[in-house]
Amino acid sequence: MTRPLILLSNDDGIDSEGIKTLEEAVRDLGDIYVVAPDEERSAASHALTLHKPLRINERDPRHFSINGTPTDCINFGLYVILPRKPHLIVSGINHGSNLADDVTYSGTVSAAFEGSILGTLSMAFSLEAPESDTLPFQFKTARHYARKLVERQLKYPHDSSVLLSINIPNRPLSAVKGVQVTRLGKRIINETNIIRKEDPRGRPYYWIGMGPKDFEPDPQSDLHAIDQGFVSVTPLHLDLTHYPSIHQMKEWAEENSFSSGDSEDA
Repeated sequence: MTRPLILLSNDDGIDSEGIKTLEEAVRDLGDIYVVAPDEERSAASHALTLHKPLRINERDPRHFSINGTPTDCINFGLYVILPRKPHLIVSGINHGSNLADDVTYSGTVSAAFEGSILGTLSMAFSLEAPESDTLPFQFKTARHYARKLVERQLKYPHDSSVLLSINIPNRPLSAVKGVQVTRLGKRIINETNIIRKEDPRGRPYYWIGMGPKDFEPDPQSDLHAIDQGFVSVTPLHLDLTHYPSIHQMKEWAEENSFSSGDSEDA
């Protein structure tokens, strides 16, 4: 029986603690390949590199870095590097959660999205950022749940068009309450997250800061699960169509309001 081939990637870079922890978690579950950016590409979203040549750095026969985005890495893994199609793509473990609208910015989640688009079962793992220096990233907790959930995904694979975005609370393992299947939550946007500062010469510069922490009350959301100390598992797919609007849009077309006879140039 062929051992599962598992491709690992991320957006924090091939030398990040998160991807090393992920590899430790799944090392004996199959043939592991790592194809990841050569440096941090956080918030790269689903970008492809089209404006410069890309290069592969082979560190050893199973570890490769790319001078590109997480999406680039998945394409190189599937079409250039791997000896066969992987059974599973796992992205992470991200240094910081990817909840609610974060998934649209996240390079970690986008790597899994790309795998899903290309027909491969995919998962993305993110670990909640520490709130203070007194409790650093709890990678031991993340390793435990990454192992358990990858095992389950391999044993009970589902439709590859659906990826799993998993967020893990930054708590000691004994303090995590369990796993909840969730939906994307909704943050409450009530202030700007652009931070203005001044350099020693008095000239302004800006940082895009962290997003708001308040969120709408929804016990089924990923935000609520993490807040309560649960691992959230959110199934995602790339169909962004807002289906309730389709009927209304069809009525627009039926009114013929866009016919050439109404054109200002007629």
